[in-house]
Amino acid sequence: MSQNAKWVPGPLPLSGLHVLELAQNLAGPYCGQILADLGADVIKVERPGGDAARAWGPPFVDGNGSIFAAANRGKRSMELDLKDEHGRRTLRALIERSDVLIEAFRPGTFSEMGFDYETVREWNPALLYCSVLAYGEDGPLRALPGYDPLMQAHGGLMSVTGEAGTPGARVGTSVIDMGTGMWLVIAIMAALRGRDATGSGTHLSVALYDTALAWNSYHIAGYIDTGTVPHPMGSELPMIAPYGAFDTSDSRIMIAAGNDGLFQRLCTALSLDALKHDDRFATNASRVAHRSAVNDAIGSRTHVFTTDDLLAVLRDHGVPCAPIHDIEQVSNDAQTRASDMVEQGNGVTALRLPIRFAGVRPQAGTPPPGAGDHTKEIMEELRRG
Repeated sequence: MSQNAKWVPGPLPLSGLHVLELAQNLAGPYCGQILADLGADVIKVERPGGDAARAWGPPFVDGNGSIFAAANRGKRSMELDLKDEHGRRTLRALIERSDVLIEAFRPGTFSEMGFDYETVREWNPALLYCSVLAYGEDGPLRALPGYDPLMQAHGGLMSVTGEAGTPGARVGTSVIDMGTGMWLVIAIMAALRGRDATGSGTHLSVALYDTALAWNSYHIAGYIDTGTVPHPMGSELPMIAPYGAFDTSDSRIMIAAGNDGLFQRLCTALSLDALKHDDRFATNASRVAHRSAVNDAIGSRTHVFTTDDLLAVLRDHGVPCAPIHDIEQVSNDAQTRASDMVEQGNGVTALRLPIRFAGVRPQAGTPPPGAGDHTKEIMEELRRG
């Protein structure tokens, strides 16, 4: 990690943008953190006692569950009791001065408190009112709550994840929650562009279920057009071969020979010249049809190499490959250090945004706030107008 990385001259891209986050768990907060890393002033409005995700652990990072710690840096926290008239008046005052509102209540709950979009738009016509939903605005399940693993299950991701012959497994990170947060950032950026042109805000919504469908786009399209129902294949991809994990003498590595030229290079690297001239392996489609045979032939050679030696041989021949690392190995990897993604210091250990501006990443913001840390500060700002 570069110790001297600094932001490019000038303000952060979203400096001056005021964001109000009434969201918990992960999807909405992850969106808010991205906006904060890009310079927005994000006020996290928490119920008395704070976001329940603060207690999701172990592991805990500086007293907060690691999920909370990874999605709430760079924000200010304010505790408000929205069951109380004073709390609702305070929230209205915050809304009137905000550019973006992120809410992740169960459908109907925020409206019942008096904060439906039509009402809020009268207070602040330029506001981008963003709803994070479980199943979306329409459909028979629209009123149900939702969590990441439920959507991985319902949206089909579990059915294509895991080892062959198993009933499926949850993807090992919260891809639905984090993906939904990212889609909301994209929607906000587009809506800000529209607001620049018209001066008017709008109502945006994203849904966890929609994200699950989007991540399954090619599987769903393949089924609709051909009736093919994919199943778990471990590390492999149903439409490419060879494309998966292979044993070495001390571990396993991923090999991705995604076209005919790469397959030829792989055969050369592993001294499998006979495979180059075998009609069963002449094209990707034919290799997919004879997946077991091609995998067995490659595996018969990979297992005699150590992982380091095999990576060196394959990379020397231009064959795409990678070691299969656990989180400890990833954290200590030279490429991870060189990526400048991990920031440590100033009381925070954080993963920076995976983007660069003029070659430089935005630095991680301040550590996640304690529940209500900034309530007095923000109330004073409201009094000053």
